[in-house]
Amino acid sequence: MGRRSFLKAAGLAMSGLAAGLSGVQAAEPKRPAVTFARASLMKLGTVTYNLAKDWDIETIIKNCSETSFQGVELRTTHKHGVEVTLTKAQREEVKKRFNDSPVELHSLGSAFDYHTPDPAKLRKDIEATKEYIVLAHDVGARGVKVRPNALPKELPPEKTLEQIGRSLMELGKFSEGYGIEVRLEVHGAGTSLLPNVKAIMDAAAHPLVGVCWNSNPTDLEGEGFNHNFDLVKDRIMLVHMRDLHLEDYPFRHLLKRLTETGYTGYCLAEIPESQEPLRLMRYYRSLWLAYQELL
Repeated sequence: MGRRSFLKAAGLAMSGLAAGLSGVQAAEPKRPAVTFARASLMKLGTVTYNLAKDWDIETIIKNCSETSFQGVELRTTHKHGVEVTLTKAQREEVKKRFNDSPVELHSLGSAFDYHTPDPAKLRKDIEATKEYIVLAHDVGARGVKVRPNALPKELPPEKTLEQIGRSLMELGKFSEGYGIEVRLEVHGAGTSLLPNVKAIMDAAAHPLVGVCWNSNPTDLEGEGFNHNFDLVKDRIMLVHMRDLHLEDYPFRHLLKRLTETGYTGYCLAEIPESQEPLRLMRYYRSLWLAYQELL
C-alpha cells in the first residue's frame, strides 16, 4: 500500500472508532450527581451563649443565614436585648424581623430555677418565668428554657425534685394560654443526673413541659448512656450540644438515638465564641451532618 493510501485508510478507521465511542457514550444512562450528606430530619441552630453573646439581632440573622443554621435560642442578658422590658411594639418588631428571615426564633433561654428552699425566692422565679413565657409568645418563639441548678443541703433530694416538678407543672398550665413549651435543661450539681431529671418529669406530667437534653458528661454515669437516655427520651423537646470534636461524649451515638426516637426538633450548638465565627459554624454544621451520614 502506498503512503497516501495508508494515511487515507488510517483516517477512515480513526473516524469510525470515534463514531463508535460516541455512540457508546450516548447510550449510557445519565448518572445522578453525587450527594455527600443526606438531608437531616433534625434542625441545626445555636444558642447565643457563648458564641453569639455579643451579636445583635441583625448579626444573628445574618450569620445564621450565611452558615445554614436554621434557628436560634436567645439567652437572656445578652446583646440582642430580647427581654421582658420590651414594649408591645418592640416585641412585634422582633417577631417580624425573624419571620422575614430564614432563621427561626425557636427558644428563649432563661436563668430561672426552682430548687431554692426559700419560698419567697421560689415564687419570685415562678412569676418571672410566667412573664418570660408571655415574652416568648409575643416575639414568636416556641418555648423557653429553664433549669434546676443544685440540690440544696437544707432539704432531702426527693423533696427538692418534687418541688421543681410542681413548679414546672404550674408553669405548664400557665403556658396553655400561650402555646409555649417549658423546657427543663439537664443542669446543675445533682440535678443533672438523669434519674433525678426523670423524677422531676414524673412530677411535671404536662404536655407543654419537657426536657432540654444538655450533652453533659454525667449522661454517661450510673447505668450508662443508653439507660439514662431511655429514662427521658419521650420528654425531649430540645437538644443542646457542645463542641462535637470532644471525645468525652458520644455525640454520634446521641444523634443515632435521637433519630431512632423520631426526634425532628432542634440541635443547638452551645459552643465558645471564636475569632472566626462563620468558619466555625460551617465546620460545625459539616460535622453534624457527617455524623448522621455515618449512622
